[in-house]
Amino acid sequence: MDQQDDSAPVPIASSSNGRVSRKPWKLQKTATTRSHLQPALKSRSFDDRMEKASKAQAIKRLQAELKEEKEAETQRRREVTMQRRKAAEERKRAEELKAQLGARKAARLRRKAGRSKKVAH
Repeated sequence: MDQQDDSAPVPIASSSNGRVSRKPWKLQKTATTRSHLQPALKSRSFDDRMEKASKAQAIKRLQAELKEEKEAETQRRREVTMQRRKAAEERKRAEELKAQLGARKAARLRRKAGRSKKVAH
């Protein structure tokens, strides 16, 4: 019976992977407990957090799209206004040029009329 007692397995020390530290005064290391978190945050699951993050991302995307549409509308209005101003300026310039050319032609005709012997001056 002594042989059976000798063949009994040796109990493994309660440490990681059965290894003993040889520094018995040191505490066994454990996973960090994050005590600074609020209980509501501790209890929330990863899926809940990811769902909330995806909702926030969708909202951001929608806001960016709306902002882009608004900016495009503003840009379009600005472009229309600039085109109207440019057209009005062009009309005014053409009118002034026409008036100037009309005055030049009238002056030329007056000078030409002064050269003629038919007109007494």
